[in-house]
Amino acid sequence: MDEKIIDSYADLIVKVGANVQKGQYVVIRTSPCVEEFASLVAKKCYERGAKRVFVHWISSYLNKVDYEEATTEELSSIPAFEEECHKFMADNCPILIWLDADDPDGLKGVDSKKVAAIRAAKNKVLGKYRDARDNKSQWCIAGVPSKEWATKVFPSLSEEDAIEALWKAILTTARALDGNGIKNWEDHEKDLKKRCSYLNSLNLRKLHYESKTGTDFTVGLIPGVIFLGGGEKDLSNRFFQPNIPSEESFTSPMKGEAEGIVVASKPLAYNGQLIEDFTVRFHEGKAVEVTAKKGLEALQGILTLDEGSAYLGECALVPFDSPINNTGILFFNTLYDENAACHLALGTGFPSLYPNFEKYTPEEIQKFGINKSHSHVDFMIGDRYLNITGTTVDGKEIPIFRNGNWAF
Repeated sequence: MDEKIIDSYADLIVKVGANVQKGQYVVIRTSPCVEEFASLVAKKCYERGAKRVFVHWISSYLNKVDYEEATTEELSSIPAFEEECHKFMADNCPILIWLDADDPDGLKGVDSKKVAAIRAAKNKVLGKYRDARDNKSQWCIAGVPSKEWATKVFPSLSEEDAIEALWKAILTTARALDGNGIKNWEDHEKDLKKRCSYLNSLNLRKLHYESKTGTDFTVGLIPGVIFLGGGEKDLSNRFFQPNIPSEESFTSPMKGEAEGIVVASKPLAYNGQLIEDFTVRFHEGKAVEVTAKKGLEALQGILTLDEGSAYLGECALVPFDSPINNTGILFFNTLYDENAACHLALGTGFPSLYPNFEKYTPEEIQKFGINKSHSHVDFMIGDRYLNITGTTVDGKEIPIFRNGNWAF
């Protein structure tokens, strides 16, 4: 891949995605296998005036060794240095840049119940630090090819050709293949905001999803809670783009108001494992029954991470005719696959979507109906047959999606 194009992609991540400002701390989370690109991003953060750039190296292979060799009790314990790291994050609210290069099969074969138990135990201690930095700094997730990810997506190609093909796919979906990613994102941002503005003007109270693949599902919406797409602002009014790519207009639904069944339209890569051909049935807002041809235990584990992990935190609208879906590629990566189709998320909602949310306590936000959890797991339900009909607060029905795409 042309080095100038890759350099401009790093610019897009730092300048538009994270919007690094002078004097800020930055944490880059990524795999050692993309060290060269991570170094480029770090350099650009310093050029923007970052005070200090830290790197949090992650490895699914080392994590797998831990899960297979250490006890649940030991892995659930939190040494002082780990808690101190989370305390630093809470106290200083650094920008988080996640350069996602994970191997989709990195944790294949690991006991998913053990993973879920460890995550739940650690969240009880570390969750307060995550809560303390919510909405207080910028963050951005963007993909970078690794050989493991590339050969999973393009198994018929050589390793070199697969990496090249994945680079092309990543840059295409990021609107950065032509080297004009920053300008292209300005135009894309305008379109997303236009869609959300219309949705917010409707005063919707519920959405009904229906597809001949089996989805028949209704979810309640919270009066006043907005749809949002593209860029966001933190509490210091700093603008950033949390996901590159992003095609969604999303909201947080009313906790306790979800009925029916949804059929997944794409596999879900979760903690290095694939969950395939699955369904989720909701009753009184809660996921009460799941099926899966592959990865059932991992799917069940998602629902037991904490009290809110079986409830919905997000409803996202993405047209079937989207740039990501039109590539015809299954990325085995939620950042990309979720932006190829309408999706839901089990777990925490977004308090920032509630008007003047900063004036309310977390407990008050929950009472308004926004779910709280230390988990947030997106899964895709959009397909070419999906129809979505909105019902307004005064009972009027309005078409939102028809045959998988926007009805407006």
